[in-house]
Amino acid sequence: MISKHLTIAAAFVLLTGFGVGPVLAQATGGATAPATTTAAPAAPAPAAAAPVVKAPVASTAPEENPYGLGDIIKKKNPVSYTVLGILLFMSVGTWYIFFTKYLDQSRILNQARLVDRRFWTSASLNEGIERLPKNSMFRAIAEAGVKASTGGTTLVNLNDWIAMSLGRQLEDANGKLQGGVTFLASVGSVAPFVGLFGTVWGILQALIAIGVAGQASIDKVAGPVGEALIMTALGLAAAVPAVLLYNWLVRRNKVITDKLHAFAGDLQTYLITKSK
Repeated sequence: MISKHLTIAAAFVLLTGFGVGPVLAQATGGATAPATTTAAPAAPAPAAAAPVVKAPVASTAPEENPYGLGDIIKKKNPVSYTVLGILLFMSVGTWYIFFTKYLDQSRILNQARLVDRRFWTSASLNEGIERLPKNSMFRAIAEAGVKASTGGTTLVNLNDWIAMSLGRQLEDANGKLQGGVTFLASVGSVAPFVGLFGTVWGILQALIAIGVAGQASIDKVAGPVGEALIMTALGLAAAVPAVLLYNWLVRRNKVITDKLHAFAGDLQTYLITKSK
């Protein structure tokens, strides 16, 4: 009975041993096998860089005005050149005459102040004449008066003879004062019409451009009309200063003329009373 139980236990151990062995082997084999790793997805290739487009650099040079005075000069139109030349001559002549006459008038006014300090304070007429500048109008009047007082004529009396001599000197002095001033008056009256002629010429060119093109587009008439307006402006630019400077010089001439007449009247009175 005991041997029977031992036989059954041995058979059970054998059966369990054969069943556990493969299981343990499978378990240890799975544990020792290298673990398979899943490969990470490859990083996408960088996209090609977009080409850099440079913004156009704005030009710093000033754009040329196609309708200005420079365009008129570049066209070299004989009529436009003639008008511009006349206006330029008038303008330059106006300012030249103004500065020269202004200096002459200032010099004569200074000489008028010397008359009171030097001539009338002298011991004699000859001494007073020598104390005046040689280019002085007052000295020329004094010399003419003294010369006339030394001898007259049988046709007129001494007073009239002295008055005639001083009058001639005053007329000569007035002629010198007016020299060049009439040019300013001419410029003031003529320059606007010269500019107006340029205006008419520009409008005529605009009408011709319209007729040739068959349509009144801005690009066809802008140039000629702009030239017409420029000519008008240049005519006024030459005329307005000429008129203003003419009036100013004439007023100063009147002041000088009054001083010359006053000096001549005083000198005539002195010469007549002395001769008596």
